[in-house]
Amino acid sequence: MFTNVRFLREVSHDTKARNKLKNLLILACRLLALFFLVMAFAQPFIPQDNATVKKGEKIVSIWVDNSFSMDAVGANGSLLDEVKKDAREIVAAYNATDRFQLLTNDFEGRHQRLLSREEFLELLEEVKPSPAVRNVSEVVRRQQDLLNTTPEIAQENKQAFLLSDFQQTISDYGRIDVDTSIQFREIIASAQNKNNLYIDSVWFESPVRKINSPEAMHVRIRSRSEVDMENVPMRLYINGQAKTPASFSVSANGTTDTILYFTVREPGLQQGMIEINDYPVTFDDQFYFSFTVLKNIPVLAIEPAESMTPVFTEAHYLKTLFATDSAFVFTETDEGKIDYNSFANYRFIIVNSLKSISSGLANELRKFVDNGGSIMLFPGKNADVASYNALLNPLGLSGYGTIDTVQQPVDHLNFQHPLYQGVFERTTGNMDLPLAGDHYRILSSSRSREEELMRMRNGDMFLASYRTGKGNVYLSAVGLYGEFGNLPRHALFVPTLYQAALFSQPQNELFYTISDNKPVDLGNVGAIGENPFHLTDEAKKYDVIPSHTVQDGKTILDVQRIVVDPGNYLVNLDNKMLTGISFNYDRTESDMRVFGKDEIIAQHEAAGLKNFSVLDKGPQGL
Repeated sequence: MFTNVRFLREVSHDTKARNKLKNLLILACRLLALFFLVMAFAQPFIPQDNATVKKGEKIVSIWVDNSFSMDAVGANGSLLDEVKKDAREIVAAYNATDRFQLLTNDFEGRHQRLLSREEFLELLEEVKPSPAVRNVSEVVRRQQDLLNTTPEIAQENKQAFLLSDFQQTISDYGRIDVDTSIQFREIIASAQNKNNLYIDSVWFESPVRKINSPEAMHVRIRSRSEVDMENVPMRLYINGQAKTPASFSVSANGTTDTILYFTVREPGLQQGMIEINDYPVTFDDQFYFSFTVLKNIPVLAIEPAESMTPVFTEAHYLKTLFATDSAFVFTETDEGKIDYNSFANYRFIIVNSLKSISSGLANELRKFVDNGGSIMLFPGKNADVASYNALLNPLGLSGYGTIDTVQQPVDHLNFQHPLYQGVFERTTGNMDLPLAGDHYRILSSSRSREEELMRMRNGDMFLASYRTGKGNVYLSAVGLYGEFGNLPRHALFVPTLYQAALFSQPQNELFYTISDNKPVDLGNVGAIGENPFHLTDEAKKYDVIPSHTVQDGKTILDVQRIVVDPGNYLVNLDNKMLTGISFNYDRTESDMRVFGKDEIIAQHEAAGLKNFSVLDKGPQGL
């Protein structure tokens, strides 16, 4: 019944305008949130008018070593508290108009500017122990950079102080650039007890992890104590469960390696921790590690088209070996029906008796090896050697040479190679070894980590192993079909293929070191989508989103500065756990051996540092 729709049009325009305004406000809020986030990380500051250094004023840089070794006890409390007290006395000795820089091991942005006395003292109170480790040369370079930005200041007005325990591991005076325009003074903080016992590193005896198979983990313990220590208890935890306790003994200032044995009963991620008790330095008494045990290993065999037909008369040696073993999931595929997208699902790929390798297959196999997979090549009869080498040469391997039709027996087996360790109960000099009929020469490679597995009597390699990228490549001089000899029917064929498949399990880092800036390589994790990765530790209620990049199909996490505490962490994507990674403190600080005054002065003289001197501390301080 409305004769005029003007009002309806007005309501419509009014709604659109409101929506547009709302959208603009939301956009502005988001931009402001992003701006403030960037500013928080940039840590900018507004210089005060009176912060300008004037002629005649002094600028003083003071390094307060806040590494973990400064937690040791001195004559008046912890060494860190002592050097903070020394820093207060230093600034109190200067005029109120002088300017100061506070430098710590953290190299924070707010410590890269000149401060008034009051600002310096406020920041000094906030200094806490840090896992960061800095060499003396790094600190001096930072101090020089700041002090030399004000060239109008007289030479005698540029001064720097170094307050530290001066551990031998960080005191690299020989790497300091001589700059006589700055006077450097050192104040030594001395601990009453310099003894320390710590876990240096851990590693497995074998690179292969298996369910229900005994594992041997080596643990290296270092002593920086003046007394021998005997029967020190050590505890091992796997996924939070205590394993059989152990003990060790170590001589004064010595090193000992002990072995912990345990068995993994369930497949999947395993996160462990080894612990000892040592006082007063305790930050290095726990060591964290992570590894994965696969339930079964997926194996792919790429076969020539004719071998997949019913009229093919050769025996299917690979299928006979792998298809009946529950430790493997075996798949065969025709060379003309390869699904390259499925390569990420396999750990071990066998290229069996192909006449030639296409450029597409070669490219995908190289990616597979770079991402940590293992491949084994058995050449085909009348093989196109050039196509094989087009795959191998970019991986750093010389590849195959011409074919040799002279029959040759294998007369050497590399018993020391990890592939054959634990295979033989005993070894003899007259062991029965395979016989090669027609065979291709394997060219020696100087660009890769080449290891000979078997050698023929004429000196040519029969079977070779190469470590390239993050994966392994195995080359056989003979094929499995045709007049190539008796390898597939020989007793060594089974353990060689079996072990190579077992060794194809992912060899991820057992642990990472906090503050060494090493990126975390997750390998090929498939499609990521828009959801971020999460690095979590439920016990600590820790959940952060690390940045990541994708390089050549591999996902790289950047955890720099976001992991500050040691422990075992999980990497999640789309609420699904991908893997686990472990972090430990840098062990550089664990070596409590320090330089005394005379030794530091000798270092000055050897490095030509005439502008460096050591200040003596009295019972009441400076």
